[in-house]
Parts: sequence; structure tokens; C-alpha cells
Amino acid sequence: MTQPPAPFPAARARRLRRTDWMRNLTRENSLQISDLIWPVFVREGSGIEEPVDSMPGVLRRSVDKAVEAANEAANLGIPVIALFPYTQADKKTSDCEEACNPDNLVNQATRAIKAAVPDIGIMLDVALDPYNADGHDGLVRDGVVQNDESLMMLERQALVQAEAGADILGPSDMMDGRIGVIRRALESNDFPDTAIMAYSAKFASSFYGPFRDAVGASGALKGDKSTYQIDPANAEEALRMVARDLDEGADMVMVKPGQPYLDVCSRVKAEFSVPTFAYQVSGEYAMIEAAGANGWIDRDRVMIESLLAFKRAGCDGVLTYHAFEVAQKLQRDLEFS
Repeated sequence: MTQPPAPFPAARARRLRRTDWMRNLTRENSLQISDLIWPVFVREGSGIEEPVDSMPGVLRRSVDKAVEAANEAANLGIPVIALFPYTQADKKTSDCEEACNPDNLVNQATRAIKAAVPDIGIMLDVALDPYNADGHDGLVRDGVVQNDESLMMLERQALVQAEAGADILGPSDMMDGRIGVIRRALESNDFPDTAIMAYSAKFASSFYGPFRDAVGASGALKGDKSTYQIDPANAEEALRMVARDLDEGADMVMVKPGQPYLDVCSRVKAEFSVPTFAYQVSGEYAMIEAAGANGWIDRDRVMIESLLAFKRAGCDGVLTYHAFEVAQKLQRDLEFS
């Protein structure tokens, strides 16, 4: 139970706000470099760093440039990068076979990064949308996203990603039963140490638009994803999905999007006491960047404040496109504090 304050003037809250050192001494939550996961987009080619128009400051990198970025991230102390592919249109098919190609972009990048920067963690999404001609996270038959048929593809995809060297798999598809299928496949194929960070509370959100642009999926998507992602109005359902994924073998869970669902983050951490993460998604990032560029907000302060909100809500870490810049700022603060 929270201790009520003594009556004024015995209690003056401003005593603990008076100086920088006092505020630092009594701060309840802090943001550290080790809290950050950096999403990185990978594309074909060599020597390429291509801007994503809807996400100012974010690049699509060829594999060689992704290796350089991973090395820079490791030098800053960022523990994990999450790789996402920009798949060429001719490799998007209705059967999504490119997802299971051992030499697809993210698997190439994973092997290259592990060879050059072995100590950085790599997280890969398990989902079909970057490879799907229909833009969905599962196989589509007669206009309907197929659950059980998709599970077989997700199992194959997870195994080639584990074989490539991924440390964390992030099933983001929201098909029923996928965590159990993937966990059993990993155990049966000698990948017992590959961790699963389940996108357990992934909502059918309108905040994902710039990401779909970044991976080339926005034009391909037919319809929406409401038949398999969670209704934004439903918090209790989100908690049930977290419980289900943990029961099936998830090691960590994620809430996505992040800031509009801080209540869910807080409840997940409080009710399950498991490693809990949030994804500060592309729409959240783009709004901060756009408002900052127009001078409507103090962009740098809002960037940090938004990430502290996740820590305050109980998250152990955050996937954020601001990770590299925030790590640079935090490193400077540590060096000169």
C-alpha cells in the first residue's frame, strides 16, 4: 500500500525536485542502453543505404551496410538488433516460399552479422507478410487467412532462421497455436537455446503504416488484419493471449504498438512477472519525427520521455527506431556524468 504523505508543510514534495542531483537520486525509473532493441531494415544490393520516406532518419540497408550498422550498435552497447526484409516484388508469392529460403535477405544478413559481430543478439520476425503477395501474415485462400495451413509455413520459417543463427525468434503473425508449433520444432531440431519473444498482444492497429512502407508490404495488403490481430478495444483478450503464449513456450512477450497500450504493458508485467517488451512502432516514431521537424515539440526530450513511459509501465525493454540515437545520447551522458 502506498504511504500517504504527511500534511503540508511537514511534507514538501518540491524538496526532492530542487536540484539535478536530488532528482537523479530519487528517480523511480531509468532508461539504459541495455533496454534497447534496434529494428534494422535490410534490402538487396551492395553499398546501399536508402531512406524510408515515411520514417525520417530510418534507412533500408544492404547486407554489407547492415553489418556495419550492427558493429556500430554493438560498440554502443545495444544488446539486440531486429532485422526486417524489404522483399522485392518478384519474390512475393501467394505460397510465401521466400520466407523459408535459407538464403533470403534476413538469413543472409544474420549469418553475415554473426560472422562479423558475434556478440550482438539478432532477433527475426516469424511472419509471412514481407513475402506474401497478399500482404498478410498468413497464407490466404479464397480471401481468408488460413490458420492451420499457415502454421506449417511458420514452422519452416522459424527453423531456417534458427539455422541461420537467430538468437530470438519473434512470432508476429498472431495465428492461433503458433508458439507451441515453433517451440516443439526448435526442441525437435536441436535448437533448445533459441528464445521466443512472442508478439502476444499485437493489436489490429492503424499505427503500422510506415513499417509496411519500409518492408514494401503496404501496396500488397488486401483488406486488413482484424481477423487475427487483437481488437484495440480489448485488454482482457490481450491478457488471455499472453497467458496462452507463455503456456505454449514463449520466453518473453511483447505488446505492440507501445505507447497507446501502456495500460496493457503494465497489466502484463504485474499479472505474469515475465520479461515484457513493447514495440514503439513506426507510426509512433513518425509522429515524433514529424512534430519535431515542424517545431511543435521538443523532439529530443519527447523521444526520451516516450521511452521512459515504457519503463514506468513495467517493460524490461523497448524495440524502437530511435535506439541508435538514444544509445549515443546515453553513452555521452555516462562518459561525461
